[in-house]
Amino acid sequence: HVQLVESGGGSVQAGGSLRLSCAASGYTYNRNCMAWFRQAPGKEREGVAAVAPPSATTRGLREYYNAAVKGRFTISQDGAKNMMYLQVSSLKPEDTGMYYCAATFRGECIFNTLGPRTYDNWGQGTQVTVST
Repeated sequence: HVQLVESGGGSVQAGGSLRLSCAASGYTYNRNCMAWFRQAPGKEREGVAAVAPPSATTRGLREYYNAAVKGRFTISQDGAKNMMYLQVSSLKPEDTGMYYCAATFRGECIFNTLGPRTYDNWGQGTQVTVST
């Protein structure tokens, strides 16, 4: 049974930073896809960033980012601590929303790492609010 617990959200002014954390249990890091999603009121849940296992031709985890956050957000994992992080910087009001951690054991996750239907394990979310 996979359990995901997010933390680190808060209220910040535009231009500020936060580090979101996801504590996972019952899950193997570095062998499967994990991701961060967000959902604003009245909007669909969207993928923000994801990691996938190394491929036959790559070293280290593969990272994927939504174009809207690339260069501002950084996803990382610490397998020894069973943690995943999302460093969010240069925040904008449009980054406001509930941020969710997600994970899956499905090998085909690599074909749609930022799609919500790819993932079958979800945390309860942590709220990020960015004000002007």
